[in-house]
Formats: sequence, C-alpha cells, structure tokens
Amino acid sequence: MRAIAVDHATIQCWMFKFAPLIESETKKRKNRVGASWRMDETYIKVKGIWY
Repeated sequence: MRAIAVDHATIQCWMFKFAPLIESETKKRKNRVGASWRMDETYIKVKGIWY
C-alpha cells in the first residue's frame, strides 16, 4: 500500500516476534463476562402442546 518492498520471511519473523505480545495485551484488556448466570424458564409449543 505504501510501496515498501518487504520479503515474506521478514513479515513472518515479525509475526513470530510480536504475536505473543499482542495476545498478552489483549488478554489483559478483555472484560470478564461474569461468574454467575441465570436461565429463565421458557415454554414452547410442540404439536399443539405447551412444554
């Protein structure tokens, strides 16, 4: 895109170097979903009968 000639092996080396750093930073910033959850009761109609 910027007309920079880079070999594919160089990009692969960058990936091996920086991928673990990016992964560790994203894990730090990831919000916790929650320790508890609840399921509401629901009813569905099967062959005309509510379950």
